[in-house]
Amino acid sequence: MKNIILGMMLLFVTLSISAQEKKNKNAQYNIEVNGNCEMCKKRIEKAAFSIKGVKSAQWHTDDHMLHLIINEEKCTILDIKKAIASVGHDTDEVKTTQDVYDNLHGCCKYERK
Repeated sequence: MKNIILGMMLLFVTLSISAQEKKNKNAQYNIEVNGNCEMCKKRIEKAAFSIKGVKSAQWHTDDHMLHLIINEEKCTILDIKKAIASVGHDTDEVKTTQDVYDNLHGCCKYERK
């Protein structure tokens, strides 16, 4: 009887461990980030790299896309979007405050939606 209960418990633990979602250590994402110039590029990339787990961050001025490689075990895309918004740049999900936006350099002020 003890062996049956022990076997059932072992089966339950095994199934619950395998059912957990595995997080990708090299997840790739592309997110739109508003900005205009090379100063924006430096600011956006620095904000992204300030989040532990970001392995690569490259923002392109031509298409306003931030290409990321992250460790999902250490951070989320929302963490990165919040960091970027905190330095003055809007993303699809997280918008910067008007005060932070107003403090951007003149050439960095993009058209807000």
